[in-house]
Amino acid sequence: MSSEATSSKKPCGCCWPIFSSSIGRKWVVALTGIILVLFVIGHLLGNLSIFAGPDAMNAYAAFLKSAGELLWVVRIGLIICVVLHIWFTITLWRENLAARPQKYAVKDHLSTTVYARLMRISGLTVLAFVIYHLAQFTWEAFNPDYKGWVDAQGRHDVYRMVVTAFQCPFVSGFYILAVGLLGMHLSHGIASLFQTLGITSKKMRPLFEQGGLVVAWLIFLGFASIPASVLLGLVKTTPVLPACPLCH
Repeated sequence: MSSEATSSKKPCGCCWPIFSSSIGRKWVVALTGIILVLFVIGHLLGNLSIFAGPDAMNAYAAFLKSAGELLWVVRIGLIICVVLHIWFTITLWRENLAARPQKYAVKDHLSTTVYARLMRISGLTVLAFVIYHLAQFTWEAFNPDYKGWVDAQGRHDVYRMVVTAFQCPFVSGFYILAVGLLGMHLSHGIASLFQTLGITSKKMRPLFEQGGLVVAWLIFLGFASIPASVLLGLVKTTPVLPACPLCH
């Protein structure tokens, strides 16, 4: 092949410049990661309204529902962020493998953490949980009776729905496991995204790593406290049949 033919070869026209370089792809992963972390924190704060009682949680759910088209704009934006984050994370991982095809004779696990080594597994597991979580609480696919539950003010009784679901040990156990994996994912990811954006330095990196670890596990404790409180009877509602067939 001539040098002229080689030089005339151009990237696919559908690829934006930011996607055509490794640095650009890392920035996409970092920026989408920031958006998703902020969403997780906001979602947690909303969920914690369950401890304020049925009226507070149902009012919060009604407020979200009243957003209408805006809520769908946010949802579509989050879906785009998730797709880009997963796609370019896997792309970067494959590029690293291609650049280093020969596996080391002795793996140096001391240079990284278990959280970093399990980033892809924890991320994909959390994705599977999110789909299940949406099917259970948003699409109400597992228990059609949820759709007919309303409180005294005629609002969807989200409080009763959530408490009823978490009365099932299998549902609560899966939820706690998933948010534990989310904590593992975030504990490494938060520090990494700051490094990618050039905000940290070699001297400050341990501080960012510790900060990421604290934030990640506070998020885990916040989410896990909800099913744990239901199972312990600290948060309760009118007794109903368990939402999970395994608990019948």
